[in-house]
Amino acid sequence: MKKAVMLSVLLSLCSGTRAQENAPAPVSGSPPGQETRMRTLEQQVRTLAEEVALLRGELKALRDAKYPVVAPQSSILLASAHVEPGTFSSSSTISAPEATAQVPQTQEAVSAQSQTFGGATSNAKLLNPDISLIGDFIGTAGHNAVSPSPSLQLHETEVGMQAIIDPYSRADAFISFGETGVNVEEGYITFTSLPAGLLLKVGKMRADFGKVNTIHNHALPWIDRPRVTNNLVGGEDGIDDAGMSLSHFIPAPKGWFMEGTAQVYRGDSDDVFTAYRRQDLGVVGHIRAYHDLTESTNLDLGVSYARGNSAGLVTVPNPSAFFTNIYAGDATLRWKPLRRAVYKNLLLRSELFWSARDQLSPLNIFQTQHAFGMYASGEYRLNRRWTVGGRFDRSGHATAANLTDTGFSGILTYWPSEFSQIRGQYRFGHLAVANPGDFSNANEFLFQFLFVMGAHGAHPF
Repeated sequence: MKKAVMLSVLLSLCSGTRAQENAPAPVSGSPPGQETRMRTLEQQVRTLAEEVALLRGELKALRDAKYPVVAPQSSILLASAHVEPGTFSSSSTISAPEATAQVPQTQEAVSAQSQTFGGATSNAKLLNPDISLIGDFIGTAGHNAVSPSPSLQLHETEVGMQAIIDPYSRADAFISFGETGVNVEEGYITFTSLPAGLLLKVGKMRADFGKVNTIHNHALPWIDRPRVTNNLVGGEDGIDDAGMSLSHFIPAPKGWFMEGTAQVYRGDSDDVFTAYRRQDLGVVGHIRAYHDLTESTNLDLGVSYARGNSAGLVTVPNPSAFFTNIYAGDATLRWKPLRRAVYKNLLLRSELFWSARDQLSPLNIFQTQHAFGMYASGEYRLNRRWTVGGRFDRSGHATAANLTDTGFSGILTYWPSEFSQIRGQYRFGHLAVANPGDFSNANEFLFQFLFVMGAHGAHPF
């Protein structure tokens, strides 16, 4: 193309010169008349027309040389497969170089075809979601007679797909592959442009109940979940169900951020809630307050409420009359200096839970079990690669409030990079058994290897 442009400029200059040379000279002693000027203009127009035709021909030749005519793909395949008589026997094969030599334009045709479809492929990538995979490998050693874990396990492989659907919504899907099967951990669409500043989520999602319930396994600061999560809030999956969530900012005092969330679920959440009828829905409410104490320190507070039908009462007459109410409060203090956040930071967090579960006693008498649980944890980053932490646990059992587990853990984490993590945890448990007052001590060492592939969006902190 550069040659064509230079050629056109030179020809234009030449045309102007020739037009001036071909123009008739004015009659000596008198100015040129109108007829002379017309003849001059006609001559210039004819000259320009000839030069334009010449340039068109040269440009066409350049285009044909750069983009040869592509034969149909079927013709190329037939030409490649054609064998001249007497050249090859029926058992002969054609190598790739020989086939290319027989069809000289095949390579150019493929190149042209790649140019044609290459842009379409690049544009198609813009429509694909961000895809990631996170592997979570856990090993356990030591003694635990109450709730033993496997010695080695690929605990979870999470595949995440996230994308903006249109200017009004986005979608997130997280599929968990474990040794026991496949589970859709979360899959929902978020409508971000509703009137009055509302935010709507529809699909299957972790309930906005406390802090730990909303966090995926790979984002936890520990290898396991606190005892209170296992005893009162459904274990690893927690309150995770299909439903709808509506959030809105709440007017707050100066310097505070407040958000309220109301959620309605089908009513099935592992060992917490069970929907025995279509109308046995579960509800969750959450209020969050956030405040920056300084430019490096912030405080995050929250209260939560969840209600649904008590799980595990299929054989009980009229199980829809039995409910479980769970109340929770959480507090998080973060210190993260802006200039040294990757080297030094501190996170302190605690959650309190109170469960009121309706059930039948061993004598088939209606009763409500009131169980309390909590945990308190801290995590400190020593430098860019290392963090240390600890956690204290204490929790009753939802179905037997007179049984209480206590324990503590020490955690050490090493980050080779942002895409991998190695963690070790010592865990001690003073675990209640069937009879009140009987306990079993557990001493365990856990280790974890995490790895991340692809673009995985950050989870809410």
